Amino acid sequence: MPKETENKNKSFVLRIDTETMNAIEKWASDEFRSVNGQIAYLLNQSLKKNGRLPEEKRKRTK
Repeated sequence: MPKETENKNKSFVLRIDTETMNAIEKWASDEFRSVNGQIAYLLNQSLKKNGRLPEEKRKRTK
């Protein structure tokens, strides 16, 4: 039986208005990312900018 890897990502449902979603889809496409990847990137950048990331995560994302 193959060893299962631990998934460190958490799934959740996001409700977002159509105009915002369209803008994120366009932005993601422009940067060659998936919509999910773009949202994760934007959240990570915002958390970093506002000093909300735990210290070890800040070191890994520099």
